[in-house]
Amino acid sequence: MDNKIEHFTDLDVWKVNHQVVLEIYKMIRDFPVSEEYGLTDQIRRASVSITNNIAEGWGRYHHADRNRFYYQARESNCEVQNLLIIAHELRYLSEKDFNQLKESVFRGFKVLNGLIHSVKNY
Repeated sequence: MDNKIEHFTDLDVWKVNHQVVLEIYKMIRDFPVSEEYGLTDQIRRASVSITNNIAEGWGRYHHADRNRFYYQARESNCEVQNLLIIAHELRYLSEKDFNQLKESVFRGFKVLNGLIHSVKNY
């Protein structure tokens, strides 16, 4: 089995966070229409920003440049965590959905930390 990483989609950190994006899109479908250009849009953009920054970092040559984008991905992850708390407190997410998303997003945060640490020590 070849574990060679040839594309950003081969990175575990991208895979984990990509699943987060898909989960978020599914769970926020039923947010109020009045939030379409507010909270709904902001959560979508912030979640997609996580994987966008991982991809962009992957495309950078120098490790310091890469890490800058990986840090931005982690910042977007934190933004998503905050937005989900707001959505939960506004009762747009059930307790079950919120807890599921919270676990997934935090898993994404932890693998991002691991990636940042490994690139920093490169």
